[in-house]
Amino acid sequence: MAELFKNMWNEQFLGEFTKALKYIMDDFDERLFLSQVIDDEWENKEFSQRGMHISAVMKNFLPTDYKNAIEKILELICYVKGTPYWRSVKETKFGLSLEYGILAGFVQQYGLDDYETSVHAIEEITQFTSCEFTVRPFIIKYPDRMMKQMLAWSTHECWEVRRLASEGCRPRLPWSMALPELKKDPAPIIPVLENLKNDPFEIVRKSVANNLNDMAKDNPQTVIDLARKWQGQSKNTDWVIKHGCRTLLKQGHTEVFEIFGLNVVNNILIQDFQLLTPRVNIGEALEFSFKLLNNNREKVRIRLEYGLYYQKANGTLSKKVCKISEKEYAANSITQIIRKQSFRPVTTRVFHPGLHQVSVILNGKEFEKYDFELVES
Repeated sequence: MAELFKNMWNEQFLGEFTKALKYIMDDFDERLFLSQVIDDEWENKEFSQRGMHISAVMKNFLPTDYKNAIEKILELICYVKGTPYWRSVKETKFGLSLEYGILAGFVQQYGLDDYETSVHAIEEITQFTSCEFTVRPFIIKYPDRMMKQMLAWSTHECWEVRRLASEGCRPRLPWSMALPELKKDPAPIIPVLENLKNDPFEIVRKSVANNLNDMAKDNPQTVIDLARKWQGQSKNTDWVIKHGCRTLLKQGHTEVFEIFGLNVVNNILIQDFQLLTPRVNIGEALEFSFKLLNNNREKVRIRLEYGLYYQKANGTLSKKVCKISEKEYAANSITQIIRKQSFRPVTTRVFHPGLHQVSVILNGKEFEKYDFELVES
């Protein structure tokens, strides 16, 4: 079984962290700190609760004055960057220490009323551990000032800060508070993304794409217009808009399919659809197959998907679109497609026994739906 994410704050990390705190504060009481962190409720706390709890305990040991506390945090970061722990972190894919997100959490909890100090701290801390959650309450409280700051950060020399410029203002960033005003009007975000759409770092470009995808859920036409404007500027921007339009593609927006050359095609048939498992036990998989016939005299590019209609608790069906492939199919060809869909229980979806449906979707066009039954195993 995979280790729970909340257990990243383990004995080894807390040992490293208290060593760093002892370095920056001669009078630091390690035993008292650990007793306040690992309290009677520690085991019951979930990931975010543990992180915010550690940040709150830090407040009891750092200087009372917020500016002085931030100076100590930045001093702590300098110390940690010289340790073997940090060198091992820099060998990871992102080169950011997730465990030290507790430092960003401190700014989020206690720095909202000191804009200048906090913005400076965020710029420094995000190069060590991402502050994408931390900036969001600042954007809500200081919308104009913060979006000007995000624009300035979008040209920063460090990729971590440039990524924050995009990731921090995503309207619907997962596991964080939404940004209601930017959901209504994403105009302040666009200049930030313009600066970053061709960034040399893939992780920054991926953030731009994810920001577009968030934006598309509330302002689809804005994203469609940007996709038309950016298309063909470079391979990087072509990837960004394609990934950023993934929700619009799943929703079958005709304009988006046209942008990517996935037009409605004639002489394409779906034949011999078979439900290989018309009765599926929870914990097992749906299996189905069909033949795709391209009766054209030339090859055709097709985005092939299937729709899954899940039973909800109230008896209605909820559709999810899953991608099979996007590629060219040879002229006068017959392609056999076989697909499996797992119904193994996961934390992100509750399965309800009863009628479900599956369909084939070709360049946004949905074909016949087929019923299957999900049953308790």
